Amino acid sequence: MRYLALLLLAPWLLILGWAFWSYPKSLPRTRLRRYFDLAALLLAAFAAVQCASNAFDTATVPTVGQYGPSSGAIWQQVLPALYGYGACVVVLVLALIVRQLVWRPHGR
Repeated sequence: MRYLALLLLAPWLLILGWAFWSYPKSLPRTRLRRYFDLAALLLAAFAAVQCASNAFDTATVPTVGQYGPSSGAIWQQVLPALYGYGACVVVLVLALIVRQLVWRPHGR
């Protein structure tokens, strides 16, 4: 159950990764840029898994009461998904900014 949130979020993270890899088309596609893109995607995946794992460990599960578990138990899956998604997006946005600064055309 630890990685259920990431498993459910994985299709959307793959779409974000594909969009990062494919766009923008106006920047030159050099070997160095491809290595940078690959490193950014691997770092984003690593950050997503680590943050989701840490969030799973820190999410508190309510105790079972007289009538069953409380409705707050869903947060043990929601919190890791939010943290994993946030970590992935932060890394990709920072990589987009760096990529734009480094590989943008410097003349008109």
